[in-house]
Amino acid sequence: MSDSKQRIGFIGAGLMGHGAAKNMMEKGGYPLVTMAHRNRAPIDDLVKRGATEVTLPQEVAAQSDIVFLCLTGTETVREVVFGEGGVVNGLRDGMIIVDTTTTIPEASIEFAKALGEKGVTFLDAPLGRSPKEAEEGRLGCYIGGPDDVVAELEPIIACFAENIVHTGPVGSAGTCKILNNFITLSNCAVIAEAVATARHIGVDLETFYKVVSSSGANSRMFQQMMPWALEGDPSRLKGHLATAMKDVSYYNKLSHDAEVTSFLGSTVYEIYRYANARGYGRSFVPRLAGIIAEINGDEIHPIVADD
Repeated sequence: MSDSKQRIGFIGAGLMGHGAAKNMMEKGGYPLVTMAHRNRAPIDDLVKRGATEVTLPQEVAAQSDIVFLCLTGTETVREVVFGEGGVVNGLRDGMIIVDTTTTIPEASIEFAKALGEKGVTFLDAPLGRSPKEAEEGRLGCYIGGPDDVVAELEPIIACFAENIVHTGPVGSAGTCKILNNFITLSNCAVIAEAVATARHIGVDLETFYKVVSSSGANSRMFQQMMPWALEGDPSRLKGHLATAMKDVSYYNKLSHDAEVTSFLGSTVYEIYRYANARGYGRSFVPRLAGIIAEINGDEIHPIVADD
């Protein structure tokens, strides 16, 4: 099958998915089929750019050669693929499903086996970086699956990802991404607590920022977290606190199932669980500093939802 004839289906064109879908259309010239999302704006934009909109996942599959998924978690993937009106009902022999969702690895292996019996190849290919890089076509993408299929997909994925790592068989990419997210989100939790403490004891946050930025404690996550603390701008890290809690729960399941010692997993999870229990699940992660500050009776900036 030549690239010019490959039709791309995309389900989940939200914060991360919109940029990936847009760049496959604009940089690669791939025809795109998509479907409604909770937020209409990304879908309307893709349709204006030439995408075809349908109603059900099975319709996306029926009009595609390769289906990309970019969803909120494992059970959503299961429902979209295997549920009523799901992708599975529109599949044909030889098709490929690329799941860019951060998903529990054993579920990816399960999905790959079930779909393989129908002649369909399923790969886990979670994304790295942020919606900003998605729009710029500069994401990271970590792919678990057969060598030949990964090689076939690389030119397509290169439309939206500048770093592509083939991690091994199906499930390996999800495993690496979960470990990566645990490091990232633990770092964010530490930064948030330090900011909240600095606020409470009267440290000037601009001075705090300058000190850390010039020291070994500096990190990409620090630079993405601090614009909210300094200016009330959470847009450098557009990930919801609900997603953060989910991702840390995946790490805890991974470590628990492996029966390895995990000192920090439960602590980091409880921090994000608290934020969600307070009703802040739709707020971006940088606002975590303000949520922790609230515990101490302080306010940095108002905590609002980021949709």
